[in-house]
Amino acid sequence: MLNHTPATVAHILNELRKTIVGQDEVLEQVLVAILAEGHALLEGVPGTAKTLMVKTLAEIIGARFSRIQFTPDLMPSDITGTNVFNMRTSEFTLRQGPIFTDILLADEINRTPPKTQAALLEAMEERQTTIDGDRYPLSPIFTVLATENPIEYEGTYPLPEAQLDRFLLKVLIDYPRAQEELEIVARWDGGFNSRHLEMANIQPLPDGASISHCRAEIRAMRMEPSVQKYVVDIVQRTRSHPTILYGASPRASIALLLCSKALAAIRGRDFPTPDDVRDIALPVLRHRLALRAEAELEGATTDAVISDIIKTVEVPR
Repeated sequence: MLNHTPATVAHILNELRKTIVGQDEVLEQVLVAILAEGHALLEGVPGTAKTLMVKTLAEIIGARFSRIQFTPDLMPSDITGTNVFNMRTSEFTLRQGPIFTDILLADEINRTPPKTQAALLEAMEERQTTIDGDRYPLSPIFTVLATENPIEYEGTYPLPEAQLDRFLLKVLIDYPRAQEELEIVARWDGGFNSRHLEMANIQPLPDGASISHCRAEIRAMRMEPSVQKYVVDIVQRTRSHPTILYGASPRASIALLLCSKALAAIRGRDFPTPDDVRDIALPVLRHRLALRAEAELEGATTDAVISDIIKTVEVPR
């Protein structure tokens, strides 16, 4: 039974819409990542409110927020922190890096070399980081929301497959529709300024433990065996499709299970349906498979191939 989730979700979405116009599907998917205890990769051109959305979300849920601007010269210690020698005590003390937070915005994550990107792997998977051989636990709600620009390729480094697979979702953020952009302009003309969030009158969740309660309710949710098979059938098909070089791993099946549960809870149900699986399949799978070179030359896209696979899988009654 969902006791906390419906009211919590309604509050978060209502407050997010004080700063974000439209983008309902994107907001829903980012919320899925938070409630399913995962991380999200946000891809969109500059100026589509990615940073504003993450900052507003952190404000609403009462989370600590840190931002890292990824650059080619960024070092792993710039993310995790480093031990500094104290001359007075003759001891080393840890100077914590920005990874010691609740919500971490990894801005333009593909602009830093793989060695530095790898500094996030342990944190994303185990919610801990190792510095000079010592392990340090991170926040229980530690979440990475990373952004990347789909247009510029010069000076960027493709994310390693292992790192991509750590992201529960890859969310695509498109331009707003004309009516939505008109409302954005009208809001700014009326005095709104994204650099001054305090003027937006964002109301945090009344209970600081709300996210933890929602996560517990989603963990307790159960999926019917027939829907479980539907999840596995979809992922299995990615491994045999003729245009796919390599398909999704079992981690993708687990991610599709967890995200379907979270989406069902956001929609007010305590059980996931095939519709939930189908609606969240694209962001769960699009970054976990690679197309054959000849298929890409013919104009195939991962989203189109996944949509084709979903159409061929029998939907349980």
